[in-house]
Formats: sequence, structure tokens, C-alpha cells
Amino acid sequence: MISFAICLVLLVVGYFTYGKFVEKVFAPDDRLTPAVAKADGVDYIVMPNWKVFLIQFLNIAGTGPIFGAIMGAKFGPSSYLWIVLGCIFAGAMHDFFIGMLSMRNNGAGLPAIVGKYLGGKAEKAILVFSVFLLMILGSVFVYSPAEILEMFGGTTAMWVAAIFAYYIIATLLPIDKLIGRIYPIFAIALLFMALGLVVMLIVKWPAIPELWHGLGNKALAVDPTFKDQLFPCLFITIACGAISGFHATQSPLMARCLKSERMGRPIFYGAMITEGIVALVWAAVSSYFFYGEPVAGYTLFEETKALGLSTSAPKVVYLMCEDWLGIAGGILAVLGVVAAPITSGDTAFRSARLIIAEALHFDQKSIHKRLTISIPMFVACLVLLFWQIGNPDGFNTVWKYFGWANQTLAVFGLWTITAYLVKHDKPFVLALIPALFMTTVCFTFLFVSHQALALPEIVGYPLGMAVLVSSYGWFHIWHSRYVKYNKRS
Repeated sequence: MISFAICLVLLVVGYFTYGKFVEKVFAPDDRLTPAVAKADGVDYIVMPNWKVFLIQFLNIAGTGPIFGAIMGAKFGPSSYLWIVLGCIFAGAMHDFFIGMLSMRNNGAGLPAIVGKYLGGKAEKAILVFSVFLLMILGSVFVYSPAEILEMFGGTTAMWVAAIFAYYIIATLLPIDKLIGRIYPIFAIALLFMALGLVVMLIVKWPAIPELWHGLGNKALAVDPTFKDQLFPCLFITIACGAISGFHATQSPLMARCLKSERMGRPIFYGAMITEGIVALVWAAVSSYFFYGEPVAGYTLFEETKALGLSTSAPKVVYLMCEDWLGIAGGILAVLGVVAAPITSGDTAFRSARLIIAEALHFDQKSIHKRLTISIPMFVACLVLLFWQIGNPDGFNTVWKYFGWANQTLAVFGLWTITAYLVKHDKPFVLALIPALFMTTVCFTFLFVSHQALALPEIVGYPLGMAVLVSSYGWFHIWHSRYVKYNKRS
């Protein structure tokens, strides 16, 4: 618990120190923002800062900082370090710059931002890649909450239809009509859940693994059949609580709703730090559940005694919230595992609509033009949904590829920020180091993970190092040529 307390303090300190530094590097000013200059009553709307913060938090959070942290906690206290360091130096910085670059470029979406700083080919690649990622996420977040709601009555098909209908409405309506009204409520509920668990952690002060007990793969020490390697799997598993490419598709949504650039740090950097705190809380709670002393938490529940490390993340959420927070905790748990993915799914579709519209130069003020893009998009999602439902392992297959694709999208975001900093003669190293690290993580995952190529470690890890060296070499050559060219001109 001492490690948890230290890490919690570090996240808060990180916001006021490194967050301030990142803000100074970008240098927000008083220029007109897209929410004012391009106000259309649909997607470009000035909203109160507190509401924008809560919507941004829920947009980027969903179940990511909960489920990811629970699965990541199996690796041991190394999960704490990744959440803290990843959040402060990579994730929050990434979300801040993408949000601010969107504001500086008339509310541009991720592909347009990437295209401006990395070139047209990268823009086209990210256009396809990001829409594909958002479609996967949207379909996953129809099916998974529908399965949970089935336990309360009805059929999965009925709940899929209901959630899908909601997605259609939320995607088409002006952002302040539905999302702007219900998101803050759900965001507050998630924050209350986290706050309640923090209080219980302090009251109970459970004996859980500390950082100085070792940073190795604790799951492997307990269960020799555990297949995931700490590196790179931990950095793919804990995404939203540290850094996530999905966030780069969400920050532009709120960049179109801010009245002042000077709110960028509390909205973009601050929301990510808040998400990191939620992830840290769940990592600590899960450490108790999997590794608590004198007995692990899972041994206290009849339904999880035999499951141990195999207990599903939703089950951990429900059992721990109900046990520690009572009836209110059970309600919050259901809200967390149902409402959170739904609210991530609808903004995923909204982001996809806006990214496609931007690529096609389709104005979105007209409902007819919104439908022109949305109908084919939802038909494609229905096809993916039917495949998921008909395939026994459909959900796991889709989710497996989403995890890697999500972090790969973050890689493009980080390289875009690096290029922006170089071109504006700013300290590019603050984005270069995370970009090199995450590039290595994503490629090494492809090489060694049992979910991908599963190459022998003696082959896979050297290949990962080769990617690191070649990535830096590519950047060094590009940077040298860029500096040389600009000196001449």
C-alpha cells in the first residue's frame, strides 16, 4: 500500500509539474478557437469547461482504466510504475498535444493532423486504420454490455438492438443534446466509485506486493502456465490508464467545444491524469484480489476460489465493489461495466463519422449528410456484430487485435507530436522517447506474443531491439535533413 500511496501522489505532482512544462512548450494563447469560429450547433459548440472535462474523461476512460488495470495487475507492482510513468510522460502529454493541435488546425481530426506533420501517405494510412479501430471498438462495446445486461432479463439480441439504436441516435444528434447531458452523470459515478475504493483501501490498508518486492512477472511465478510476457504485454494490456491511441480520436471531439486554448491542460492533460488515478486504484484493488496477504482476495468468494488469476475483469469489478461498497457499490459496478463501454462506443462512432466527413469534405450540419456517412458505417458494424455473435470466440478475437491496434495508433500520434515539435523548434525529446518506446513495444508484441507471431524469445527480442535502433536511425536521418534544409532556406 505504500507503493500505491507514493504513486498516487506522483500522479498529482506530475500534473502540476510536467503538465505545466508541457503546456509551456505548446504555449496556448487567446486566439479564436474552432468552437467559436466554426460554431455549427452540431459538433462545434461551446460548452462549460466542467462539462467538457467530464465528457473528455468519460470519452477516454470507458472500461479501459478499470479492465486494463485489473488484467495488468496480474503482472505485479510493475503495473504501478507503468501507469505513473506512462500517464505523466506519454499518455497525458499525447492527449494534450493531439487536443491542442486539433484546436490549432480548425478542429481537425487525427488523420488530418497526422497528414500535416507526417505527410499524405501517413494520413491515408491513419484514415483507414483509425476508422477500422473505431468500428472494432464500437462493435465490441455493443456486444459486451449486452451480454452483461442479459443477466438482468431479456436476451442478448434484444440488448444489442437497444444499444445499437442508442448509438445511432447519439452519433447523429448535436453533441450537447445527449452526450452533453448524460456523460457528466456517468463520469461522476465512475469518479465516486474510484473515491469509494480509495477510502476502503485506506481503511483496510491490505498487505499487497510493493515495488521493492520485485518488478518481475508475478503471475508467472504463481502460475507457470501464464503465457504473457511482462515486456511487451504489460504495455499493451494497460493502455487507457497509461497511453492509448483511441484517445487521439477523442480529444478532437472536445477540441471543438472549448472556448479557450488555456483550458487545454486541465481538460486534456488533466483528464488523462484522472484516468491514471482510476487505473492506479484498480491496480491496487486487484493486487489485493490476486495477491493479498495472508490470503488472496479471490479465496474469499466461492465463485472465484477455483478461478484465481483467471477471474474475469468484470467479475472482479462486481465482487470488489459489492463487498467493499455494499449495495451502492454493486450499482456503481454495474454502471461501470455497462454504461462505461456504451459511452465509449457512441463517441467511437461519432469520431468515425467526423473523420470520414473530414476526408470527404462533407459538411455535417445537415442531417442528410450525417446520414450519408452514418448508414454505411452502421451497416458495416452490423456485419461485424453478426460475426461476433455467431463465432464462439468472436469477442476475444476482436478484442485481441483491438489492444495492439490501439497502441499502434498511439505510436502514430507520438511520432506526429515529435514532428510538430521539430518543425516548430521545440524540445522534441519529450515526444521522441515515448515514440521510440511504444514503437518497440508494438513491434516486439508482434514478434514474441503468443497472440501474434510467437517467435522464440531469442529471435523476437533482438528483432524488437533492431526496431528500436532503426526507428531512431530513421528519425536521426530525417531530423538532420530537415535541419540542413531549413538552414539553407
